[in-house]
Amino acid sequence: MNVAVFGGSFNPPHVGHVLACALVLSTEDVDRVLVVPAFKHAFAKALAPFEDRVQMCEAAMGWMPRLEVSRVEQELGESVTIRTLEHLAQSHPDWCLRLVIGADILAETSRWVAYENVAMLAPPIVLGRPGVDAPGAGPALLPDVSSTQVRGAIARGAWAELAALVPRTVLDHVRRRRLYDAPP
Repeated sequence: MNVAVFGGSFNPPHVGHVLACALVLSTEDVDRVLVVPAFKHAFAKALAPFEDRVQMCEAAMGWMPRLEVSRVEQELGESVTIRTLEHLAQSHPDWCLRLVIGADILAETSRWVAYENVAMLAPPIVLGRPGVDAPGAGPALLPDVSSTQVRGAIARGAWAELAALVPRTVLDHVRRRRLYDAPP
């Protein structure tokens, strides 16, 4: 079985994440997408609670056929891509893994633990990002949106900006749980 692993902070998930999953399922030779929220950010970035990010991923993407939101990094206690992939490969020897990353992430791979091994174990599917020129990346088909941008708009109370950028189920969760300094 060909499984695309799409890891990230998903802090919070936005329409770029949703569309990335749909794009991979539609255009790549994969049987399923495994969405893997980071338990702890590898570069020590502050994150909303893991349970909230998992629930937001399930609300944003869990409705898609052939997609599963995984808690594997909670089980492992760390968010190191190579360890996650090695664990998945050992637990599912019938899986052929691919790693889904945005073209912007390629610039950060020098900071990853054993990126060369990651690329061998799960050859990357590199999704184009607006304004990023990266070798091997597909065309920039996804919207120019980031979780950083979304968190800033939430903190400013700029909810109207978010209507086309964040699934409404995620915005409902953010409001209900008062994440990212959201008012009640």
